[in-house]
Amino acid sequence: MTKLPVPFSFSQSSLQDYADCPRRFQLRYIERLEWPAVDSEPIAENERRQIEGQIFHRLVQQYFLGIPSDILTRTAGTTNLERWWANFSSNLSGLGDLQGFDIYPELTLSAPIGNHRLTAKYDLVAVRGDKALIYDWKTYAKRPRDEWMSARWQTRVYRSLLVQAGSHLQAGKSIEPAQVEMIYWYADFPSESTRLKYDADQYQRDWSAVEKVVVEVADAADFPLTEDEKLCRFCVYRSYCNRGMQAGQLGEVEAEAESETGFDVNFEQISEIEF
Repeated sequence: MTKLPVPFSFSQSSLQDYADCPRRFQLRYIERLEWPAVDSEPIAENERRQIEGQIFHRLVQQYFLGIPSDILTRTAGTTNLERWWANFSSNLSGLGDLQGFDIYPELTLSAPIGNHRLTAKYDLVAVRGDKALIYDWKTYAKRPRDEWMSARWQTRVYRSLLVQAGSHLQAGKSIEPAQVEMIYWYADFPSESTRLKYDADQYQRDWSAVEKVVVEVADAADFPLTEDEKLCRFCVYRSYCNRGMQAGQLGEVEAEAESETGFDVNFEQISEIEF
């Protein structure tokens, strides 16, 4: 059996895959198996929405890099993108007053964890002396429950890693857990953000949980299939694992999975993309 490479770069996506199904983690990250299946139906709508989601993230990144909003508006060339961008542009006040914050769009942080690393790419981090805000843009068709988002590995990784590896964002001074807040902003639900504050106890639990899982994965001799077969309906490996052929419907999931590698989008020609 192929072993976990050393060092391996863990992420919120790989940790979530392991939590959902150890076998999926093995096939995707250790065996690196490419399997020709879709994660949800209808296929065209699922792929289109993922591509549009990536384009929307790029538009927001460019906005925070200083490109005028009216120029970006002209590149929002689909119905979904037009709506999401209009919601973003008209709800900037709902993100909070970022005056005086140092802004870091598309920030990547990484820290050692045992013989491996933990890495995260943030949509936006805003830091001021007493606050460190994490923003994440979601283009979900269904607004997930706050409790569901709070329990996701993304929330646990992003907040704890910012504390662990974010000191250079404020001139070498450590970021304290109490400074941190994570805001999920939903493009189709612009006034219904999920806001998750943080504290030292949560940080200790989260970082300890990451360390425990990293050791568990590194030492694993077996990667069993999940016992929750409902998850298999939204996994590309379901037919490989004899867990069914038909993908689940996009609207059935709590929130659509976001691809870690995504699609190859030519952002130089966003306005020319047609669906």
